[in-house]
Amino acid sequence: MSFVVGLVVGIVVGFALIVVFVRSENARSKLRTDLAATVAAFARMTVEDSRQLLGPEYYPSWVVFSQRQKCPQLGLLICWVFFCVCIAQLNWLNSHLTKIWPYVNEAASELIKSSVEPTLEQYRPIILSSLKFSKFTLGTVAPQFTGVSILESDSSGVTMELEMNWDGNPNIVLDVKTRLGVSLPVQVKDIGFTGVFRLIFKPLVEELPCFGAVCYSLRQKKKFDFKLKVIGGDITSIPGLSGALEDTIHNAIEDSITWPVRKIVPILPGDYSDLELKPSGTLEVKLVQAKDLTNKDFIGKSDPYAELYIRPLRERTKTSKIISNDLNPIWNEHYEFVVEDASTQHLYVKIFDDEGLQASELLGCAQVQLSELEPGKVKDVWLKLVKDLEVQRDNKYRGEVHLELLYCPYGMENSFTNPFAKKVEMTTLERVLKSSGNGIADAALTEREVSQKKREVIVRGVLSVTVISAEDLPVVDLMGKADPFVVLTMKKSDTKNKTRVVNENLNPEWNQTFDFVVEDALHDMLIAEVYDHDTFRKEYIGRCILTLTRVILEGEYRECFTLDGAKSGRLNLSLKWVPQPIYRDSQW
Repeated sequence: MSFVVGLVVGIVVGFALIVVFVRSENARSKLRTDLAATVAAFARMTVEDSRQLLGPEYYPSWVVFSQRQKCPQLGLLICWVFFCVCIAQLNWLNSHLTKIWPYVNEAASELIKSSVEPTLEQYRPIILSSLKFSKFTLGTVAPQFTGVSILESDSSGVTMELEMNWDGNPNIVLDVKTRLGVSLPVQVKDIGFTGVFRLIFKPLVEELPCFGAVCYSLRQKKKFDFKLKVIGGDITSIPGLSGALEDTIHNAIEDSITWPVRKIVPILPGDYSDLELKPSGTLEVKLVQAKDLTNKDFIGKSDPYAELYIRPLRERTKTSKIISNDLNPIWNEHYEFVVEDASTQHLYVKIFDDEGLQASELLGCAQVQLSELEPGKVKDVWLKLVKDLEVQRDNKYRGEVHLELLYCPYGMENSFTNPFAKKVEMTTLERVLKSSGNGIADAALTEREVSQKKREVIVRGVLSVTVISAEDLPVVDLMGKADPFVVLTMKKSDTKNKTRVVNENLNPEWNQTFDFVVEDALHDMLIAEVYDHDTFRKEYIGRCILTLTRVILEGEYRECFTLDGAKSGRLNLSLKWVPQPIYRDSQW
């Protein structure tokens, strides 16, 4: 009897489950049908339909309809509605991302490995002969989106920013081979990352999903920490390896995906070359000098050199010469950089102490926002050096670096005179060799010299320097005064001029003018040194160092310069530039 009752109950329950299942499936089928109908209706929707659906007060500011604007504005509206749903459903998005993460991990790991490995090779430090992945998985922890924002856009596209946080447990192993023949498996672990990704949906089109392609880029890197560990060994056993690998990883991420670099993912067939990163101008940089650098040597002083870059690509990083045993080096070197996006990019400067065969030690670094530069106008800046550009907790004074900057957007060349523009001009030596007529040897030498100088810029003229006065000079004499005079020196030619001595005066006036014939103004500099005159010797007070770029551009200017190396004091100078006529050979 119990068997029969159980059978009947089982049949009834089973039938009930079947009925519930069928009704559930019918309901889901109806929902899918309704959703398909809704999507189809959106695809056929016109501007007039959207106006009837929503009033103007519900549109964002960048959705402006006109009789001629149909599919782009409709795309904006659909994207806007979709993004609003994303903003409201962050928890839902994170929850579902966690559920599907094992599948995303498998696909993304292979994609990232294949795309990042060539980038690592591009940034591979010199001490390594090979740098590849032997293992790469993102782990079991999914990233979490913590914020969404929609940027105002025009009718051509929509820009969205997603803030992401990831404290992952990836399994990443680098196969590292040094030039000494040592092979090490290095594990990258304990990754902590927080950043803002920018998504650009562009162009907007009629077809769903209403945009042709998606550009993605790391707009802002807030935190990126990781640890390196040699499997079965100690990474510190090879000097400089840990630092070189960390710099390689940071630089690869910094340049391969950080804005303005962006990756383009086509959604619909089409030509999206206009979305690719393109140069927008050039940045002329003169590395003038540095002062008060930290001494890292036990014997003697540091041997500083500088690295400068906008993007840390190896071929786009400029390295200065090494100035031995000097904490106040003078370089006066000129570099040119390609700029892609002046509104967001920076110029980075890092000062190192050369250690010969060992890895160089960082003395300090600094950065300049290119958006602060006025196009076509030289900016003279002193930048304070810090230990780390991302984590500036150390307030220790590490010295300063002196730069001269000139940003030249493409298409602006005719609106101002760029003194760094390439010209074909001859030096005095070339003219002498050209006119000497001493046979084939001289002719060959001249051709070689001229070929070299064609790649350089030669600006000649007469520099008139008026030493006007000084202010607030430090006390040097026992009587509370000083007997100051000024020595002017052109660095390349070592031409010197000296003012008269003004006795017992901390605010002296000279009003003396000196003329210098300058053969290569862009690569020369004026050094003005103030001394105290004594009967048997002279005592150094301070100096100021000036490049000639500004006076070449402006023709004449007057300024009060602070004296470096002095407790106090300023020097008033007036500079005037008179260009010298350039001899041009008729064959050129």
